[in-house]
Amino acid sequence: MNVRLRLSVVLLAVTATVATAAVPAASALPASKKPEAPKTAVMDGSRLRDTKIQLDRGDPQLRRAVKDLKVRADKWLAQGPWTVVDKPKPAPGGDVHDYLSQAPYWWPTTAPTADNPWGCPYVQRDGQRNPEVDTGTDRQDVERVFDSTYDLSLAWYYTGDRRYAQKAGQIVRTWFLDPATRMNPNLDHAQFIPCRFDGRAIGIIDFSQSYTSVVDALAILATGAPGWTRSDRDGMHDWNSAFLDWLKNSEFGKQEAAADNNHGTFYDMQLAALAYATGDRELARRTVLESRTKRIDRQIAPDGSQPLELSRTRSWHYSTFDLVAYTRLAAIGRNVGVDLWRHRGPDGQSLTKAVRYLLPAATGRAAWLHPELEFYRYAATDVVHAAADAGDAAAKAAVRDLEAPPGGDLWRLRPAAEQLDSIAG
Repeated sequence: MNVRLRLSVVLLAVTATVATAAVPAASALPASKKPEAPKTAVMDGSRLRDTKIQLDRGDPQLRRAVKDLKVRADKWLAQGPWTVVDKPKPAPGGDVHDYLSQAPYWWPTTAPTADNPWGCPYVQRDGQRNPEVDTGTDRQDVERVFDSTYDLSLAWYYTGDRRYAQKAGQIVRTWFLDPATRMNPNLDHAQFIPCRFDGRAIGIIDFSQSYTSVVDALAILATGAPGWTRSDRDGMHDWNSAFLDWLKNSEFGKQEAAADNNHGTFYDMQLAALAYATGDRELARRTVLESRTKRIDRQIAPDGSQPLELSRTRSWHYSTFDLVAYTRLAAIGRNVGVDLWRHRGPDGQSLTKAVRYLLPAATGRAAWLHPELEFYRYAATDVVHAAADAGDAAAKAAVRDLEAPPGGDLWRLRPAAEQLDSIAG
């Protein structure tokens, strides 16, 4: 080999070495250049970080999922912020800062009059949502706060687009922190029934079904979101601590803790998440541990059915709904050293069996044979994903046959079960 040729070979080798060194594998990135893992209560923060690394490396499936996420996030940019103080009438106590919602399945029996403006008395129609509950109260607005904060925070984390973070911060500050517009940290007037109750313990479900998404969103924003300040973080820590205190010590909180159906499961899940997020790991761990006998053994039958949920007119919805709480509670358990998926009750009750009970209908292989006013197969998609991730072979095999929810299957971006059908608790 002549000198010129040898020199060319050497130069090519050096160039290749430099090029390779300039683009290290994600696993070899210095810690300072890796995305920060959010200290989330429900979602696995390390998994979020690894997903972002895979996305940045060009994973095509994740890129498609992020497009779906951005569609959700983009719609929030021109909406809100919302506040509890702009409802037409304050809560029964008279404080506009108190949250107010109306029982969804209670209906007036007469036409409203000047002497009876609500059309009292009210009667219950299980599973039939009274449209008036979406006007004049805070229920729809708080759902928008929860959904938008979650979507926007995730969109910022995966794309780095500061618009998403700034909008999420504005929404959170307006609803929870700004003195003129903030919500008081209680649910004293949730799911009131006109002319009957000023508020009810079961109204806690208004928050417990979705507020843990906000708790995780706050952890995501805390990884360095533009405009999200230490004052914001401290303010939300204080609000969550006060809300946790109300959940533990109020009469409504004690009643909801004693509930035997999905209300009790969601209460435990919310309590554990708030305890973990505010630093009380012992309470979080104890809550998850106690749920084994308090919830799984009592509420799940040996065949995996959930009798209290099957008794409802919306049995499919409530069976999947309760499992959203269970699987999220199991995810919190991961953070405090409790594997809820491994628990077996005295008669074989388990989360795995409960998910397997749904698989024939979730995959479309068999009809759901219990009462259901509006069957949405995709309502089970997330809980099946959760069981598959926990190692259940039947759930893993079923994933390919799941129905994607409206807006796409975002499981890889936010691996924690959500209520995917629209009916309120």
